[in-house]
Amino acid sequence: MSETETLASYVLNGRFEDIPDDVRHEAARSLVNYLGCAIGAAPDAALDIAIRALSPYSGPPTASVLGRAERLDPLHASLMNGISSHLYDFDDTTPQNYIHPTSPVASALFAYASTMPLSGRDFVNAFVLGFEVESRVGNAVFPAHYDAGWHITGTAGVFGAAAAIGKLLGLTRQQMVWAIGLAATQAAGLREMFGSMGKPFHPGRSAQNGYTAALLAQQGFTAGERSIEGARGFAVVQAAAGHDLSKIGADLGTDFNLRRNTYKPYPCGIVNHPTIDGAIQLHDAHGLGAGSVRAVRLTVAPLVLDLCNQKDLTRGLQGKFSVYHNAAIGLVRGRAGLDEYTDDAVNDAEVRRVREATIATGDAALTEDQAVVEAELADGRTLRVFVEQSLGNINKPLSDHQLDDKFRAQAVRAIPAAQADAALALCWQVAELPDVRELVIASVPAGPGIVPGGRPGADLQAAGSARSGG
Repeated sequence: MSETETLASYVLNGRFEDIPDDVRHEAARSLVNYLGCAIGAAPDAALDIAIRALSPYSGPPTASVLGRAERLDPLHASLMNGISSHLYDFDDTTPQNYIHPTSPVASALFAYASTMPLSGRDFVNAFVLGFEVESRVGNAVFPAHYDAGWHITGTAGVFGAAAAIGKLLGLTRQQMVWAIGLAATQAAGLREMFGSMGKPFHPGRSAQNGYTAALLAQQGFTAGERSIEGARGFAVVQAAAGHDLSKIGADLGTDFNLRRNTYKPYPCGIVNHPTIDGAIQLHDAHGLGAGSVRAVRLTVAPLVLDLCNQKDLTRGLQGKFSVYHNAAIGLVRGRAGLDEYTDDAVNDAEVRRVREATIATGDAALTEDQAVVEAELADGRTLRVFVEQSLGNINKPLSDHQLDDKFRAQAVRAIPAAQADAALALCWQVAELPDVRELVIASVPAGPGIVPGGRPGADLQAAGSARSGG
């Protein structure tokens, strides 16, 4: 059986009952983390621009956009959900392949779920299946694919979205093979977009395109049937320097990649986190303030300099991919929250001074979860800290309580605190919900026909009964 057929069969046969309890809980953690990110970034200007540009081309507005009052068709809602959930780079990451895995899959699923009745069990099952498909495709082509310049969240994410929506649509085996093929031919996303709105566009497009692939396949739109493993398929074309297709089917259905998901304490590239941890430790331990730091020397894993070597910064989004900026905010401000990645923060005089006085050196002996931060102070002292494991990574995961705090801090940027608490409680219980629209309604600002925290309104029920495939 080919790799494409293996994944198609896995999705078709996957049952909620086959998901271990710990994986179900990790799915809830992933969705809580995702939903907070999507709601929290929804008021951002990037969403205003995207909705203003594309809403005139939307179909009937039957689908909700998380954190927004507007409605669009399900495909455009998927796009907007994906943009907002990844906009602040605060969403989850699997360090084994550096995919932000939940955004492409959940963005499509929440758009679908907002249009019709869908049980929490079916929602979670589709999410876990989509997550595994996406991650295994990514595993097969990483690192050559990533090193070539592809943004793997966009390229692998489309497979996960297609699988998840295809599962809910009840595709046949042949249709699922086509859906995977249509996903493969839409796999896109360039790392050159990092530091711009083009980066969160990737998971948005992968959600939208995966959804599209499933809808087309459902109607008999054909695709190449060896789309992953074929001589001109995804793996060969997008990972020409090396790929390992055996990683797709290895222990499929028993070894869940979801168990290795991680959640960020800081809204920036995950490889910056060790540097931030070390800089904050020095700030807090020695009471550093304005003018304290004369020069900074960083020793980091080589991948950090490949991903986060931006120096001449003018926009807040660029700061997320600058190890120099991340060292500076940790040392100067003692924190790395959403406010540290604004245009104002990037252009702050003291932050800029310390950033420009920072040098970084790659050391292959360090893992991507380690860093050495050395600060030379104005009083002549030199401080040094070695970070062996950073907060939020696989060895020091955020607790459920920390995810709660992270969710609330973001969600209140778009909806009232009481509504955020209601959405959070529902998200933890998502697998038990008789209708996921209850969670969707709690995740959007109040508007016509929407009662936050209540049962699905009549208008949503009418929309659901009028449509059978999103």
